[in-house]
Amino acid sequence: MVMALKKKPVTGMKDILPREMEIRDYVIQMIKDTYKTYGFMSMETPCVEHIENLCSKQGGDNEKLIFKILKRGEKLKIKEAQEEMDVVDGGLRYDLTVPLARYYSNHSNELPSPFKALQIGNVWRADRPQKGRFRQFVQCDIDILGEAGNLAEIELILATTAMLGKMGFENFTVCINDRNILKAMAAYSGFAEKDYDEVFIILDKMDKIGPEAVAQELMELGYTRENVDTYLRLFDETPGDVSGIRYLKEKLGEYLGDETAENMEMIMSSVETAKEAEFKIRFTPTMVRGQSYYTGTIFEVVMDDFGGSVAGGGRYDKMIGKFTGQDTPACGFSIGFERIVMLLLENGYQVPSKGEKKAYLMEKNMPKEGVLKVLSLAKEDRKAGKQVLVANMKKNKKFQKEQLTEEGYDTIIDCYADSVDRL
Repeated sequence: MVMALKKKPVTGMKDILPREMEIRDYVIQMIKDTYKTYGFMSMETPCVEHIENLCSKQGGDNEKLIFKILKRGEKLKIKEAQEEMDVVDGGLRYDLTVPLARYYSNHSNELPSPFKALQIGNVWRADRPQKGRFRQFVQCDIDILGEAGNLAEIELILATTAMLGKMGFENFTVCINDRNILKAMAAYSGFAEKDYDEVFIILDKMDKIGPEAVAQELMELGYTRENVDTYLRLFDETPGDVSGIRYLKEKLGEYLGDETAENMEMIMSSVETAKEAEFKIRFTPTMVRGQSYYTGTIFEVVMDDFGGSVAGGGRYDKMIGKFTGQDTPACGFSIGFERIVMLLLENGYQVPSKGEKKAYLMEKNMPKEGVLKVLSLAKEDRKAGKQVLVANMKKNKKFQKEQLTEEGYDTIIDCYADSVDRL
């Protein structure tokens, strides 16, 4: 029996029409051009990664969403398999960071130090599809590897916000925090180190459920009212600017190292001074970011229009060491490409014209000489830098011209056999 073919794409995937593709191509080129001015270098990794690397307990919940790939040929022995790993040896990458760490550990001797990497590519997650979230989507990452100082964070934030500004986004907010501040606040409030991850998972819900619900969930897990109240009071008393960092530095005392507080203050002050776009930078002590590989500074870009983050990243100084045995400073920023494209489409964004768009419409049964004449004219126009379409004239010429006008063709020429010589 022949199975019926399906027209719709697989769930969580999507077909992309020319209107959206034009914006996607434009945005990718703008990203590349902008980041190049900051010294970032394009690179690429395969879409398939070793399953051991993907399941190395560094990707948080993303490791539950891997599209796994069966072994091939003689290596695939399903009947003899005792567990999943007996039949799986690879998977589609769920982000670009783990592959970058493998890439750097394999090629560090051939790369500059620090290495400013730009990588754009598809990633896959077996997630529940929803608005702005797909199972296949493009990520755009910039990372600085080998730079231990806070210049890495400053450059990443300045480059990403400059790019967003060039796309017309304004009045967005860069939220910034540090994993060491999160730990210091938890320690000061009386939580044991073994409980930090559990506490942070609940804290990460603060924006969605509010402090009362956070307190309730923490106490339901057995934490004391005194510890919970002390913890939440810290967040309530901490301002969302540089003064908030100074306040915590004094309040937390020995729990928070001077270096962490000074680094955060330096990053925020430097970005505020050198920024090229119009945005706010806010100290956000409730921000957690789920990936377990983050070791220090973390940040996100939040847009009111979207109601969530459109970019995020942070420092992950321990990841490369898992490949090489020697830790390497690393910090990165990932742009939510699909969300940005969605916002541009919803706002009716028009890609700036790169010169005249011209269309030649030839009547039905145009003689050979006429066709050659039109093709010759189109050739000359393209040499002059114009975008040129040659098409046959349709019966409903009025509707055809309306469509071409909507597509940005500002010159449309009717070509008839008896007048083509005069063109």
